Amino acid sequence: MAQITFKQEPVQLLGQDVSVGDQAPDFTVVDNALQTVSLSNYEGKKKLISVVPSIDTGVCDQQTRKFNEEASNEEGYVLTISADLPFAQKRWCASNGLDNVITLSDYQSRSFAKNYGVLMDGLMLLARAVFVLDKNNKVVYKEIVSEGTDFPDFTAALEAYQNA
Repeated sequence: MAQITFKQEPVQLLGQDVSVGDQAPDFTVVDNALQTVSLSNYEGKKKLISVVPSIDTGVCDQQTRKFNEEASNEEGYVLTISADLPFAQKRWCASNGLDNVITLSDYQSRSFAKNYGVLMDGLMLLARAVFVLDKNNKVVYKEIVSEGTDFPDFTAALEAYQNA
């Protein structure tokens, strides 16, 4: 079982470990229209999956903005996944004037969190992480941020996405 820190406190991560080179596991989440979606909804293009504990916090806000700004010219999908309710995600996008951000909620079953090994035990939030999948859903990049309040390595993640 992997471990990180969140606000300097140790936290166990629950779920399946996913490694670079693995076929990405499927997941079921909810979009802002309360529709169930899965990995298959984003077939045929590369994907940068930005995982955040809560969209309404400073680091998560900046992470979501940065990946969407920097990766928007690529032919693929940038998905932000958190356990926030779809209503909160939709409100955040609207209040920030971001129309093209794809936010997905893992609030119902924590399917993504469990299938990608990023569920923080006790907190039931998703650990800050980045996964890059190629168009065939092979994992080509993975980072689980060791301290949950730190930023991911934007440069490495964006480079992996550009080359996927």
